[in-house]
Amino acid sequence: MAQLIHVDPEKCNLSLTCIRVCPAKAIKIVEKHAEIIPSRCIGCGNCVTMCAQDAIEVRDEKVRVKNLLEGETPVAAVCDPAISSEFVDITDYRKFVGMLRALGFSYVMEGAFGIDLVSFKYRELLYNFQGKYYITTKCPPVTSYVEKNHPELVDNLAPIVPPYVAMSKVTRRLYGEGTRVVYLTACVAAKDDARKFKGDGKTDGVLTFQELRKMFAEKHITENSVEYSDFDPPIGRKGGLFPINRGMLQAVDINQDLLSASIIVTEGRSNFLQSLQEFKTEIGLQQHLDLFYCEGCIMGPGNSPGGKKFNRRSQVIKYVKKRLKDFDYEKWQQQIESFSDLDLSQSFKEQDQRLPYPEESEIQRVLHEMGKSKVEDQLGCGACGYPSCREFAVAYCQGLTNYEMCYTYTIHKLHTFIGKLNATNEKLKKTKEALKQSEEKAREEEKLARQAAETTTAMLNKIRAGVVIVDEDLKIIESNNSFVNMLGEDAEHINEMIPGLKGAELSSLVPFPKLFATVLNSGQDVLNRDTSVGDSILNVSVFTIEKNKIVGGIIRDLTAPEVRREEVVTRAREVIRENLETVQQIAFLLGESASKTEKILTSIIEAQKLGTRDDEGIGGK
Repeated sequence: MAQLIHVDPEKCNLSLTCIRVCPAKAIKIVEKHAEIIPSRCIGCGNCVTMCAQDAIEVRDEKVRVKNLLEGETPVAAVCDPAISSEFVDITDYRKFVGMLRALGFSYVMEGAFGIDLVSFKYRELLYNFQGKYYITTKCPPVTSYVEKNHPELVDNLAPIVPPYVAMSKVTRRLYGEGTRVVYLTACVAAKDDARKFKGDGKTDGVLTFQELRKMFAEKHITENSVEYSDFDPPIGRKGGLFPINRGMLQAVDINQDLLSASIIVTEGRSNFLQSLQEFKTEIGLQQHLDLFYCEGCIMGPGNSPGGKKFNRRSQVIKYVKKRLKDFDYEKWQQQIESFSDLDLSQSFKEQDQRLPYPEESEIQRVLHEMGKSKVEDQLGCGACGYPSCREFAVAYCQGLTNYEMCYTYTIHKLHTFIGKLNATNEKLKKTKEALKQSEEKAREEEKLARQAAETTTAMLNKIRAGVVIVDEDLKIIESNNSFVNMLGEDAEHINEMIPGLKGAELSSLVPFPKLFATVLNSGQDVLNRDTSVGDSILNVSVFTIEKNKIVGGIIRDLTAPEVRREEVVTRAREVIRENLETVQQIAFLLGESASKTEKILTSIIEAQKLGTRDDEGIGGK
């Protein structure tokens, strides 16, 4: 069986409205969209009516019902009394019945009679309750909620079938066990609730009023296209008041006096939840509960959207009044007695879906992270769907909520984010200004670099020797025209497309790349070599520009006339310089030798003079 209520992930915009209004907390966020938890869902349809994006849909049973109508077995329509508030656009109820027959229904039954039957069972139960207080079970979401969230109250559920089941039993007794029954209603939960009943109480299909309108439109059936037709008997009495508050009790005149009655009647999500909680905890309550989850069936999720509650209520009352004007009371009593032996009892079972209660430390951790550590901050605004921040924190620990569902948390985070965003915007503004200045500076530097490059290229091209500059991979960074011309026509053609042969492999152009590799690896300042290339002798001087990264080379063709003359002069000058240095050294050495000889000779002469003087003195004596 397909899931009763499901979410279209493509339409969901994570407004979280559905989570806030779900009484059973049967919706969670999965992969950036809401998702229904089927085991917890009670089918109230609150999420369907509240979703502004129409992202939540109810299981459609139009195809199922069409298949029934196209079969050979007769099909009976059981009409919920809420038709009087929904189909106000149809001028006469007999036209509405005629439209149903035009769809293919063999019988059209008024559900009000089933309500009359069930109401007598309630009167009997409530007037003879013997101290045990009951919760009415006419509303499927109520019974489902009690079974799943208050299993300890299952024994307090009135053991009586919903009115539409009673009407299914009546229909089959009148028209045969094989008759198929389709329930037309404003209640979404009835689609799943009906599957619980078998035998003569079985309902073969459930159509919401919205689905019924679509089927009319598909078949182009309007009140102008059909004749008058009346409901098949039996006809209900005050059961037509069922869709509004206290309607079922008034059907059989159950006492509702505030002083003497023992029944609390309420409707709507908040009252429904609060009444069950107090019924369970307040010993002094001591009253039965007659509950509608919706604000009466007139506001059920299967109705067309946009209806006004009090106008719909008024339409129900007007319809019942009109039907009672010529009502055959005696015939009605006879029919009630003839079906009084129908088994209208049912039983319930616990389907406990309550989640484990988290540790106190976990609850406090969540409250702290939400910025609600103080007790005064935990009262709650109710916007998240929970009565207090503490209960929200419990649900968070149970995996049913997220922090974004809390308005105060979200607003605080939003303000924090706005503050950070403003600071970021201010930084961005300053960054933009700095970037603008940097761009202007970069453009200026680029312009200067381009001018420098152009100047460098022009200067290199003025040099008659070949000049080439390479990187550590021996790829050319820059070269001049003289270098290109040395390489021949192929290099000149390449130079026309790639000026300066930038990016070319040096090893593919010259036979002496090892000279450049040696300087790159060694990091030495200059390496000068003469090398023979064909008929030419090249002088290659390789020098370091950036150690181990960039080197440059100057290549001269020594066989070229202008270079040869220059080289002869240069080398002659070098020879003359070297000869001069040799002569200077010889002269220096000769100078030192003459000086020493002079000194020796002088000393000999001086010695000779001294000896002569001595000889003269001796002879004279």
